[in-house]
Amino acid sequence: MGPEAVASQGTAAASIGHPPTATQPAVPASTRAAKLRLVVLSFLMLFVELALIRWTGSNVIYLSYFSNFVLLGSFLGIGAGFLRARAKVNLFPWSPVVLAGLVLFVGVFPVRIDRTGSGLLFFGAYTSTGLPIWLTLPIVFVAVAAVMAMIAEGVGRQFALFEPLEAYRLDIIGSILGIAAFSLLSFAYAPSIVWGIVATIVLQWLLRADPKRVRKVFEALAIVALLGTLGVESAASDNHWSPYYKIHLDPRPDGAIDVNVNGIPHQRIQAAADRPEEERFYFLPYDRRAETDPPSRVLIVGAGTGSDVAIALAKGASRVDAVEIDPKLQALGDRLHPEHPYDDPRVHVVIDDGRAFLERTNETYDMILFALPDSLTLVSGQSSLRLESYLFTIEAMEVARDRLAPDGVFSMYNYYREAWLVDRLANTLQVAYAHPPCVDVLYPAPKGLAVLTTSHNASALNCPATWTALAAPVAPPATDDHPFLYLREKSIPGFYLLTMALILAASVFLVRRVAGPFAPMKGYLDLFFMGAAFLLLETKNVVQFALLFGTTWFVNALVFGGILLTVLAAIEVSRRVRFRRPELVYALLIVALAVAWLVPTAALIGLSAPVRFMAATALAFAPVFLANIVFAERFRETENARTAFGANLLGAMVGGLLEYMALVVGYRSLLVLTALLYGCAFLAGRRHLLARPAAA
Repeated sequence: MGPEAVASQGTAAASIGHPPTATQPAVPASTRAAKLRLVVLSFLMLFVELALIRWTGSNVIYLSYFSNFVLLGSFLGIGAGFLRARAKVNLFPWSPVVLAGLVLFVGVFPVRIDRTGSGLLFFGAYTSTGLPIWLTLPIVFVAVAAVMAMIAEGVGRQFALFEPLEAYRLDIIGSILGIAAFSLLSFAYAPSIVWGIVATIVLQWLLRADPKRVRKVFEALAIVALLGTLGVESAASDNHWSPYYKIHLDPRPDGAIDVNVNGIPHQRIQAAADRPEEERFYFLPYDRRAETDPPSRVLIVGAGTGSDVAIALAKGASRVDAVEIDPKLQALGDRLHPEHPYDDPRVHVVIDDGRAFLERTNETYDMILFALPDSLTLVSGQSSLRLESYLFTIEAMEVARDRLAPDGVFSMYNYYREAWLVDRLANTLQVAYAHPPCVDVLYPAPKGLAVLTTSHNASALNCPATWTALAAPVAPPATDDHPFLYLREKSIPGFYLLTMALILAASVFLVRRVAGPFAPMKGYLDLFFMGAAFLLLETKNVVQFALLFGTTWFVNALVFGGILLTVLAAIEVSRRVRFRRPELVYALLIVALAVAWLVPTAALIGLSAPVRFMAATALAFAPVFLANIVFAERFRETENARTAFGANLLGAMVGGLLEYMALVVGYRSLLVLTALLYGCAFLAGRRHLLARPAAA
């Protein structure tokens, strides 16, 4: 899932920012047809945005690691579309053509990433395919922005038919429906052609009255190109879609099946006895146990297609808890693995986030395996968090330690590729268990295959070599506040900085072209700060719920749905209530942010699930509610909605880029930055608060 709510405050600007004027009065629209059209347009905008983030990330592997690149392109396009809503030429009917062009480009030039470099690790193919990154990313960014701008222009033109807050209410309803529809399709493992069919049907319904025949010809060609490209991809019997990946199965001559996800080699379905010598590391954790009897209870986190489960059964385990976050990967293993380990009655399958399972279970295990659980993708377009980020922090290792029997063995293995990463993980285990782990480095860089094994009791290990640092200095353990395992130092990598600079430059250029000169925006500096702050607030909510309830697509969808419902509640209050002293709402907002900062997320983990959910909801959504009240109150008094919205949009783009500050200061500190930005908004807009008439 992705940025379902990223444009919530931006669309608020567009809706609230169209008050009646002497030259262009608002036209009340009470007919069902007009309301339905606005809901459907808003549905389309959110649905296409989500589909683009998922689909482009599955074919251009850069975007699996930088999916907020597409997010920011989408948001910039949405803002530009709303700013164009009063233009003479309506670009919305051309949206199918531009959408088809984007899909054709990505379909013809799919990209795999080169995973070299020591500052930030990428897990992918060694060679790159497709066009160079410096060409691919700008084209995708501009194309995504163009698609979303044209669709958003259609939404913006429909907004003008309604009173502002009524329009925004209908927009939020459509957005929620877009989230629900995409979530249901994800749950059903729908292939990309289904997304294309949904978008095409909705577009055809919205454009059914378009009279221009020439445009209709282009539209028909676009539909053929769009559905043809997605149809070929979806019809391939070796392509499968999960809620997280496009999975490609590649049969080998020896009968094994390579499993690629989003264009990256990920797993292999193969009988244990047929594994090549270099993959005998699967058996090493059992060889490192001093105990000669088979382990009674085994927990495998990252069970995947079942190879580790089959080995545990072969080693005599009486029960195996197999935890896998991706239901489709597990289902493929259930069907295709030659040893059918998931059919064994000793195996208990759990489809869940590994950290969430460890937090909830009360079981103890003779062996816990973290079996190559590198996800190769981000949780959403709204953060730099990966699916496995909270599995390798020091806090997670301590939770796993507490689930081990006294003489139990913990082991983890992967192609770590860099000596410093092996050192970081070994150091993490040393901190958690108070003695150095056993380390088997089977292959040095570039593969960097290593097995790390430890236990409460060092004598429970048959360990030929304990860990000594391979590369100095040793990176400290990742933490729940700074869960960036593959980032060696607390810094923003140069590639990120370059990308951020290009995005900011494109944003400034486009906002200037559409919204006009920047000089008039000085009067709306408070809206600039509000836009930046709100994006950071959304990011913090995403990562907080990921830690508390797991990094699953379902939790992510609930978070964004909750944000939209909170925004809707704020709009309903704003429609009915005028605040005499809006500065008090600012004060409440700062208090809510302070409380969220003072109560660390770790303090909520130990609570029961219902209490944890209620506490997390209150801490996360109270600031969102108050922030939207502040925004609505300020925008009521806006005289130049177009310029004001340009300022808010530019601020939101800056906020999206400031999210990368978490790589340096951690996620909790984003709340401090958010509070500072809202403080700046208050100071910049104080004269508006003092000048406004007293509300009834």
